[in-house]
This record gives sequence, structure tokens and C-alpha cells, in this order.
Amino acid sequence: METLVWVVHVLTAIVLVGLVLMQHGKGADMGAAFGTGSAGSLFGSSGSANFLSRSTAIAAMLFFVTSLSLTYIYAHPAQQQGVMDKVKPVTTQAAPVAPASSPADDSKSGEIPK
Repeated sequence: METLVWVVHVLTAIVLVGLVLMQHGKGADMGAAFGTGSAGSLFGSSGSANFLSRSTAIAAMLFFVTSLSLTYIYAHPAQQQGVMDKVKPVTTQAAPVAPASSPADDSKSGEIPK
């Protein structure tokens, strides 16, 4: 999950930089008034500004969400278990050891305990 958020975060940052660089500044409006060709752009005279501004806003929002997600992931680390942590240990039972002979056992053999 963390890797996915990192990939989306980095890609969003790259897209956001590209969108900001593609936008015209406020000084470009004066050049458009003298016919520099912005009126014949792909999205129309004002369509590109609306499209780029909305795209930039969406990319900025996604960047903000991924930033908050990464902050939350690192502030609240989950207990990560490996594969071997889930395996229950196997207990082996040793062969039963015969109990040591007691004085009661010696009485059976015919000897009198001292």
C-alpha cells in the first residue's frame, strides 16, 4: 500500500510541475490581444486556461491527499509481520524417562530398606 501511495505521489508531482509550466502567466493576456495565436489554440481562446487550471487543481488536490496519506502511514506504523512470524513453533516431546528407582521398588526385589 505504501509503495502504491509513493508511486502516485511522485507521478502527481511530475504532472503538477508540467501543468504549472504549461500555463500562461498574466502577462500573456496582453500578447493575445495583438493576435499572437493563443485564440487559435487547441481548446479555444479561454478553453485552455480553464482546462489547465482545472487539471492543475485536481493534480494539486491529489498531491495533497497523497502527502497526508504518507504522513499518516509513517505516523502510525502497522505491526508488520513476516511470514515466519505467523508460524507456530513446533514442540517436540522427548522420550519419557523412566523414573529413578525408589526404596519402595527395592522392597519388591526382596531387599529390606535400611
